[in-house]
Amino acid sequence: MYFSIVEVKPLKDYKLLLTFENGEKRIFDMNPYLSKGIFKELKDENVFKTVRISYDSIEWSNEADIDPEVLYEESTVYKP
Repeated sequence: MYFSIVEVKPLKDYKLLLTFENGEKRIFDMNPYLSKGIFKELKDENVFKTVRISYDSIEWSNEADIDPEVLYEESTVYKP
C-alpha cells in the first residue's frame, strides 16, 4: 500500500510521528537504521531533528531519505 507523507515530527528516542495522506498517524522507529550507512549521521540529534517532507516522503539535511512504503509498513499505529 502506498500513501504519501504529509507531516513529520521528530520525537524522543529517534522516533518519528508520521501523518499519511489518508489521515493515519503512525510511529516509525529509526533505531534499527542508525548503524547503517548515511543513517549513522542521524545519531546526532541536531541532524535527526532536521527531518522534513520531501515530495511524498521524508528527508534529512544530510540527504538521507526513506521510501514512504517502508515508513508505512514498518511503523505502528499512533495511540495518543
